[in-house]
Amino acid sequence: MSLRNAAGQSGARPGWVQALAVTLAGVLAMGVVAALGLWAAGATDIPDGAYPKVVAATVVAAVGGGVELSGGAGALAGAEGGLTVIPLSVTLVGALVFAAGFLRPLRHRAVAGPGELAGWAARIGALWLLALTGLAIAARHTFRLSLGEGLISDLGELFGIEPEVGFTTEVLPTVVFGVLWLTGVLVVALLVARGIPLPGRLSRWREAAGPAAYAMVALLLACAVLGVVIGVVAAMTRGRPVETLAVVLLGLPNLAWPALTVGLGATWDGRVEGPFALPMPNVLDRVMRSGELSAVDLGTLAEHDGRVWWLLPIAAALLLAAACLLAVRSPAGVPLWRHAVHMAVALLLTVLMICLLGRVSAAFGLSVLGIGDLGGDLSQHLFLRPRWWSALGFAVLWGLVTGFLGGLIARRLPRPDSSDRARDAR
Repeated sequence: MSLRNAAGQSGARPGWVQALAVTLAGVLAMGVVAALGLWAAGATDIPDGAYPKVVAATVVAAVGGGVELSGGAGALAGAEGGLTVIPLSVTLVGALVFAAGFLRPLRHRAVAGPGELAGWAARIGALWLLALTGLAIAARHTFRLSLGEGLISDLGELFGIEPEVGFTTEVLPTVVFGVLWLTGVLVVALLVARGIPLPGRLSRWREAAGPAAYAMVALLLACAVLGVVIGVVAAMTRGRPVETLAVVLLGLPNLAWPALTVGLGATWDGRVEGPFALPMPNVLDRVMRSGELSAVDLGTLAEHDGRVWWLLPIAAALLLAAACLLAVRSPAGVPLWRHAVHMAVALLLTVLMICLLGRVSAAFGLSVLGIGDLGGDLSQHLFLRPRWWSALGFAVLWGLVTGFLGGLIARRLPRPDSSDRARDAR
């Protein structure tokens, strides 16, 4: 046994102090991204000091926690609202920080056994549960809403009506989904990090599933990076940099990842109704306002902007690169048909995740003495949901084709050998 391995085996195992550092880093990173994004979106103007609580609610929503809107305006008026959206930029940053913090101390060990992995993950999970519970309790606020100008405002002043809007969080669902989210992040981190030495059974498990997980993580990150580049270019050429920053910091994957599925041929159903401007590309906004229920796909988007057709070759290139990456990281001798099946299954699960996380539903309405009927000038309705069979069907088809082609290309590419893996482990 080498001196390096001996030192790795005798090194101290990560404890509560390291777990606290990882948890604080993850929560702080998510909070900073949410705070900056909300600042760019104008959330600091929300009255009654609600901004910090809105930041807490955004972090809660980023891990799948339940955030409910509520409203009241007395006996002579009514308010109604609902919101279902995950700020995936905050989610992605938190996942990257937690994954990096979880893996860092394991790189100094010769072999990370199941007991050590479980204990290390449990420490982070326990502290994350406490932090998430505190955020869920803090993310509650009620503030008054301006009626604006016109007849509804005059009636409000006449009858002394002051509508209130608030938001609350459901602690139990937040904790459950938050722990599930962290578990998924840590499992995926172990799958994609070949530099972490694992014992026999866990190593074989990673050898089987790791290449596909690594390829899909790389695909999603590439989409996000490409979205950032497009956002920066748009901000420089079209102005409105603050609004672009808000989209990048709060919901860039909410646009980039569904755009990948659209490039593959998937169709989403969407609708926007109301006077308020929404943080989405103009072409998407125009399509979603064109009728009661609008189909969002390559054809309908290209009717308003022909450059949308670029989504098709971009998606094809990204998938082929991911398929090559999967094949290169797979064991030598895997037949082409198995590469195709692995890519199809991995892409199917990835698109399923995008469809689950990318759904958006938001509504708000106000009526005074029946005027407005929760659907007048102060109302806003938005929803975006996938057509499941088109999205998943195209994912399987593209996965099979690109997986086969990626396997062919990978046969001409160099593979990481055992010395490369040993160097990763060190």
